[in-house]
Amino acid sequence: MISNIDSSDSVTTLTSETANPLQTYALGIEFNGANYRGWQRQQEVLCVQQVVEETLSKIANEPIEVVAAGRTDAGVHGGNMLAHFKTSAKRGIYNWLRGANSLLPDDIAIRWIQPMPDDFHARFGAIARRYRYITLNQPQRPAILNHLVTHVHEPLDLALMQQTAEYIVGTHDFSSFRAAACQSKQPVRNIHNAKMFQHGQFIVFDIQADGFLHHMVRNLMGTLFAIGKGELQPDDYLRILEAKDRTIAPPTAAPDGLYFINAYYPEPFQKLLPELPLAPQWLNLTE
Repeated sequence: MISNIDSSDSVTTLTSETANPLQTYALGIEFNGANYRGWQRQQEVLCVQQVVEETLSKIANEPIEVVAAGRTDAGVHGGNMLAHFKTSAKRGIYNWLRGANSLLPDDIAIRWIQPMPDDFHARFGAIARRYRYITLNQPQRPAILNHLVTHVHEPLDLALMQQTAEYIVGTHDFSSFRAAACQSKQPVRNIHNAKMFQHGQFIVFDIQADGFLHHMVRNLMGTLFAIGKGELQPDDYLRILEAKDRTIAPPTAAPDGLYFINAYYPEPFQKLLPELPLAPQWLNLTE
């Protein structure tokens, strides 16, 4: 007897994805942002994302898209930019790391790569992001640290800046500290921690939040500089914050001293990620 069953009903066609299922990898990327127009890929200018994607694509022998936990401005650095990519390529961790770092330019390096569950997402899964802004506060300008710190030659009043940093913590509307080109749908952010402390000749601003607006950390730092120089008082920060008007705040601080240092995730994902010293490593901070 001849069967009436169509063979197309009983045969499953193997797709390339079925034959080679996609693996999700998390990675930590370190970069000196001085020569780049920020993290996010843009037309006609060189960005960190483009360089990393092109490098990983060569190793995978297929197109790779890298999604990062945050975006950085032109000139801003990454100490441990969390990101992820998916690929059907079968490579060992050692091969990914050695291959990528042998091809990347000297100012970009991958610190680690870690296989992750399929539902890990570096951007949408992050519950916190953390930055540090490093100021060299001394009369003489730096040479070796040029573009790695922001230099302020006049003395800064650390106590006043620390008082102001305490005001930053909490949930606030940061309209006065967002760039005009900011594309975020709403300006409210929850600041978990904002600390200002001295480390030798360096003043460090360490801030962690659920997310940041475009230029937000640099705009906050611009106001902190004005307070440290005695041009404004800590209460002026509160006045600027409440005004929700960017035009009344001091100028944006330079990008040179800003570092994206980490992103944090819910416990099931966080426990899979390596714990490394926080950037910038040359500063030798233990916290």
